Amino acid sequence: MRNTTDSATRQPPVRRLPLSGVLRVNRPSDIWFKPATSVAVAATLVLAPLLITGRSELAMYVMSGAFCALYGHHLPYAARVRASVWVVVGMTAGMAVALICASLVHSVIALIAIASVIAGLQKAVCDATRIGPPGHVILVFVVSGTLFAPQELSEVPFHTALTFGAGVVGALVTLAPALVRREGPERRATARALEASAGYLLSPDGPGRHRARHTAAAAVQGAWQSLLATGKRTPVRRALEHLVLQAETALIGPPGASDPGRLRAWARQVRGRGPLPGVPMPAGTGEELLGIDAEREGRREQGRKRLVRALPRPGSPLLPIAVRCAVGCAAAGYVGLALGVGHPYWAVVSASAIYQANVTLTWHRVLQRLVGNVCGVAVFAAVVPLARTSVVVLAVLCVFFSFCNEMLISRNYWLGSVSVTPMALLVTEFANVRPTAELITDRVLDTLAGVVVGMVVAVLITNRRTGGRMEQALTAAERATDTAERVLAASTSSAAELATARRRLTASLVVLRDAADTAAGEWWQRALPEERLMRTEQRAHRTLAAAVRRQGLAEDRHLFEEHEA
Repeated sequence: MRNTTDSATRQPPVRRLPLSGVLRVNRPSDIWFKPATSVAVAATLVLAPLLITGRSELAMYVMSGAFCALYGHHLPYAARVRASVWVVVGMTAGMAVALICASLVHSVIALIAIASVIAGLQKAVCDATRIGPPGHVILVFVVSGTLFAPQELSEVPFHTALTFGAGVVGALVTLAPALVRREGPERRATARALEASAGYLLSPDGPGRHRARHTAAAAVQGAWQSLLATGKRTPVRRALEHLVLQAETALIGPPGASDPGRLRAWARQVRGRGPLPGVPMPAGTGEELLGIDAEREGRREQGRKRLVRALPRPGSPLLPIAVRCAVGCAAAGYVGLALGVGHPYWAVVSASAIYQANVTLTWHRVLQRLVGNVCGVAVFAAVVPLARTSVVVLAVLCVFFSFCNEMLISRNYWLGSVSVTPMALLVTEFANVRPTAELITDRVLDTLAGVVVGMVVAVLITNRRTGGRMEQALTAAERATDTAERVLAASTSSAAELATARRRLTASLVVLRDAADTAAGEWWQRALPEERLMRTEQRAHRTLAAAVRRQGLAEDRHLFEEHEA
């Protein structure tokens, strides 16, 4: 039995909070235009009828539904349908609860408490389901804004129906590209895997190469998840599987076995609209597709089990983050109220938006949120005179800023905040025009309360379970390595069994590295087993390389036997 009591690396319980690079502008996401275009189209479709009928005061409810168009763009369309359904249901349910509470509860103190509890629940569910950006922030924004707006109980069904209908429109807009390019998400995921593997092959020796390896492994794993999430194998998906196998072989194969230039050329073809490149199967992977089919069959039930295990409960690593979010939102809201803000919903939203996987990442988001919101308030002050000239101009500006938010946010979160802040303020103009100076003052005070108090709560409410999650990931990686080594040692093992063990080992390494990075940025926890982590990763990489060599030898032997026959 392996000794798991290796000495741990003693690290300071309080780590330095970095300033460098936090506001750096990065390359945009390769699909930034998809959520940007989707939300702009959805918002236009749901706002136009209100403008035509003169009911612009209802814009808040339909815009909330239109935000459903932001979700699921990284998913294959079969999985995107399921995700979109749940997003629309979640958005509508949150709006209904907020409307009922706003109409029955008139105490601001009670409303802050309700908003905070709902924010914590939304954070937990979004983290557990891994719905992806924009995560819980949009849901919290909708619920918190609605809670502090005047409501009548008799109008709740109508307003809820508006949100639901607009949510359906947003979901349909998100799914519309499937009509012209059914395998678009799988093609993009495959192209990312090819590009990341090429980047790893070209990276120089040093710490950067280790990071490039993890990035490539995560991209390959993401491509497999995309391809395995779909139930039906089409000729296009079969060709994409061959390409992902090439990317995987380049990542874990012997040095010099793959050409990075060729991988990048394939990636360009995959991203295009033309036919996919015909690529040879890597050595020893002829039977691997049988294992892929078997894995696809059992994947849906495993996904449901993983979701149940991930939901916050005693012992879950997500529970402290959800508690942080709820407590931080409540504290920020009450501080905002004490500062004189009558409806401190933006303090709740700002606090909820900063909470990331650990304290260090939360600190990054604090700085980004603060800079972005202050700049966004300045933008609002510049455009609000124009917005008040006509309700049509106001609607156009809301659509414009929603597009700009998605265009900029993948470059850096603070850039997205520059656009989302004026959009959020302009949406309130449909129903109630307030003095500009009052709006700006409240928003700045709310932002300061949200980020400062939220950060204090993040430091005080510890998440010691990140270290436990890392140890669980270590154990899982060690077991996956043991399994792969047993399959390698058995003379009767098939290529499909070896390929399945290899993919599971690769997936466990991706999870392990993510868990290690998360734990390294958390405060107030026990020492981390750095030496064990290093040995586990080295052993797993050697096992992966042995698996590739074994598959290559098996393929050579098979070809020799065919030639002799």
